[in-house]
Amino acid sequence: MTGWPTATGTFELGDLPLQSGAVLPGAHLRWKTHGTLSPRRDNVVLYPTSYAAQHPDLEWLIGPDGVLDPEQWFIVIPDMFGNGLSSSPSNTPDWPGLVTAWDNVHAQRRLIAEIWGIEHLHAVYGWSMGAQQAYHWAALFPEQVARTVITCGSARTATHNRVFLKGLMAVLEAAPEYRGAGRFSAEPAASLRAFGRIYAGWALSQDFYRADLHRTTLGAPDLDTFLRTDWEERFARRPAADLYAQLCTWDAGDISRNPGFDGDLARALGAITARLLLMPGETDLYFRVADNAAELPHLRDAILRPIPSIWGHRAGNPSTHPADAAFLRDTVRAFLGSSEDM
Repeated sequence: MTGWPTATGTFELGDLPLQSGAVLPGAHLRWKTHGTLSPRRDNVVLYPTSYAAQHPDLEWLIGPDGVLDPEQWFIVIPDMFGNGLSSSPSNTPDWPGLVTAWDNVHAQRRLIAEIWGIEHLHAVYGWSMGAQQAYHWAALFPEQVARTVITCGSARTATHNRVFLKGLMAVLEAAPEYRGAGRFSAEPAASLRAFGRIYAGWALSQDFYRADLHRTTLGAPDLDTFLRTDWEERFARRPAADLYAQLCTWDAGDISRNPGFDGDLARALGAITARLLLMPGETDLYFRVADNAAELPHLRDAILRPIPSIWGHRAGNPSTHPADAAFLRDTVRAFLGSSEDM
């Protein structure tokens, strides 16, 4: 139970035309809200989900003393396509292949307009793949977004980031259970175990492991236990086909990958009118500070605030490390409430 109103539901989209030209049959978005929508509908913060996450996984930062205050904001969490709650390979027999961030944000736009009559967002807040969706919101619907918080994300998936993703795809494709097109005859247990162990080497920094934080802070008795409980078991909870589909979405992430911008990233960044808070993790191995720094000159109104942390990519979702959570909370709250540069 929470001390503020919450609601959940499923938004039926029907047969949804996709950016690829294919159709997602019987599409639906699962969603949850925290807080109360103001009479003027001007207190909305959209909070898209990240890779393999479902909305309960990300609610830790919502609360009166959290990063997002439900007593001030009406927080809408739309579950991303492919996460097992919204339309995904695991619940859609005729999954069409690539579903992009562009597809997600267009569906989310319908969700907030048709369910609550929301036409303007105070902010879009996202971490990781959620940040990619937030960036797409800012670029595709500039008239509807006042602020955007990009936590450990980028406007285009960097080449080195894609190397990581291609490696994970190859691990799943090498499974005996793999039957092509992102589908599996059964859950590939051995491949998912390898998948989790590879992920552990990218999501946390070299400095994290050098400091032995997997034992001293997270309480694992040894490295193998940590890899099993924090990574293997984490991904074993998700169907491999869903994991594969979201890898494809992540790999294709690019706010300029549409007819409006024709691949011109600088032009897409320049079209953004929202105020942006760029919060990369200083030791993130795939969404680098350098990626956001390169975007900065093309943005009209943006602030770069790297998270000073050795927790790598997890610095942007610090549910287990209070110092990073405090930095995130203080910086985001100041940004959401400000009208001038921080």
